[in-house]
Amino acid sequence: MDPPVASSAQPSGATDLDLLHAHVAGDRHAFTEIFHRHRDRLWAVALRTLGDREEAADALQDALLSAHRAAGRFRGDSAVTTWLHRIVVNACLDRIRRRQAHPTVPLPDGVRDADSGTGGVEPAAPVQDHDTALVVRQALAELPPEQRAALILVDLQGYPVAEVARILDVAEGTVKSRCARGRARLAVQLGHLRPRPAPQQAKPQPAPQQTEQQPEPGPATGPNVPAVTRGNPRSPGGVRSGSGRSRRDAHQEES
Repeated sequence: MDPPVASSAQPSGATDLDLLHAHVAGDRHAFTEIFHRHRDRLWAVALRTLGDREEAADALQDALLSAHRAAGRFRGDSAVTTWLHRIVVNACLDRIRRRQAHPTVPLPDGVRDADSGTGGVEPAAPVQDHDTALVVRQALAELPPEQRAALILVDLQGYPVAEVARILDVAEGTVKSRCARGRARLAVQLGHLRPRPAPQQAKPQPAPQQTEQQPEPGPATGPNVPAVTRGNPRSPGGVRSGSGRSRRDAHQEES
């Protein structure tokens, strides 16, 4: 007589740990439910770590097969999602090390089968930032694998440092150190992408205030002030006496 198989009907409120126990007990659909819950984030980690859709799909498939087979050895000392992320990251790092030992030239995205992959949502940048995203991806690919994994989990995926430490199975200080060294490398490689500060324009100096000049007072006028008259015009021949002769003519007559 065949051993009983656990029912595939799982309650809607079943936790990841409940589903994993059901999978170990023989439920054929429990592990699929776990995968569907965490597929998108696992796919994003694999894709950003490897930078290649085909490599990421293969690494994620290898990781899920490993998790499927090793579910009975899950100790429960961490969350199921942490355990899954650890397996995926390790699968990606193994592929990076193999790729560095045997470098190959990846095919352009346009010649690959559009149906390949896991069906997860690929993290994509806006169209206007596509070139920048390619430069950042290339810079990430040049980081050491351990620094790259830590940076992707902390800075891109937003996991807390403590959670990343459990995923990578290292101390929290190691995660912080790897992130710091990775950020320093990226700062050097991506420094040209920083927006340059706009040149400061000199503040216009306020124009000096011009005081309105008061007109000089002219001669006083009014009904009680007599008009100023011009002096008598000087005769071209000298000053004449009352008789109409000039003093010079009178002097000549006396001499």
